[in-house]
Amino acid sequence: MSLAPRLDYSHLAPKAFQALLTLSGAMNRKLLGSRLVDLVLLRVSQINGCGYCVDMHWRDLLKMEMDPRHINAVSAWHEAPFFSERERAALRWAEVVNAIPQRDPDDNEFRLLQSHFRDDEIAELGFVLVTIRAWNALNVSFRNPIPVAP
Repeated sequence: MSLAPRLDYSHLAPKAFQALLTLSGAMNRKLLGSRLVDLVLLRVSQINGCGYCVDMHWRDLLKMEMDPRHINAVSAWHEAPFFSERERAALRWAEVVNAIPQRDPDDNEFRLLQSHFRDDEIAELGFVLVTIRAWNALNVSFRNPIPVAP
């Protein structure tokens, strides 16, 4: 399999690219907390195999001075002791939502999420999830390369 980039979607579809950038910028990181947002962005990117986004969100968490060992454990968060119950609920919801259409988020999982988040936070988390899925789909399908230099 070739890892060569297929095309530069940002230049070929600049209006749509800019709209997705705007949506990304509209994420309310203060409402959810930057750490939680980037944990979710990293986890969904890991699941979807988006090296470009994994690299970006790993670096963002490092800039927040998150322990590298904790960042490394995001892929195994179920077993790692480093995450709060709120972070665990968000990571679980991210995995469930990312599994659509193979899996439908059930009412029990939604109630678990509601025990840690208000409705406005859940709505915001939903936009975080759909936004990273869009970036992952673009970057993986068009093979957007991981930058060699950070």
